[in-house]
Amino acid sequence: MKLILLSVAVIATLGYGFYKTKFAPKPVYAKNDADAKPSSIHQFKVNAIDGTTIDFAAFKGKKVLVVNTASECGYTPQYEGLQKLYEANKDKLVIVGFPCNQFGGQEPGDGKTIQTFCKKNYGVTFPLAAKIDVKGDATAPIYKWLCNKSENGVLDATIKWNFNKFILDENGMLLAYFGSSTKPDSEEIVKLIK
Repeated sequence: MKLILLSVAVIATLGYGFYKTKFAPKPVYAKNDADAKPSSIHQFKVNAIDGTTIDFAAFKGKKVLVVNTASECGYTPQYEGLQKLYEANKDKLVIVGFPCNQFGGQEPGDGKTIQTFCKKNYGVTFPLAAKIDVKGDATAPIYKWLCNKSENGVLDATIKWNFNKFILDENGMLLAYFGSSTKPDSEEIVKLIK
């Protein structure tokens, strides 16, 4: 009887092992961090216009408005609206401007020139990044993430001109994208910040 029970136990163990290797669901592991796509904007660090670093992880708990900017554009006066929006909502909003010279060559200056222009003409105190590309082969990684649903998980966007706006929630997830003509104080933007 012991021999029969022992035989049954061995067969059951072997059968279970066979089942586990052939039919049981295989575990799924996260990819190595080097291969993983950023899950939120909080995973990005970019060069600031003044040579320091802007670490988006520091903005956790606040909404983030990302804007590609230019100093010689018809939309340049939006700097004033952006600054007013920033001042009125500093406790819950960070605005980050990304100067870009890809649209009509309307941001030709260097970092110091851009920074001086923004401060002198519009009183800009929100963070400005170093000048970048927002489209094409040299697109900055943060803009690749912002513009591709395959990376941000929410939407695709095509930057066609200066002053395009992306709004992200307190967890760094993309909420919405607006083109150049949507003003910083528009109802669509203001309601997402509240």
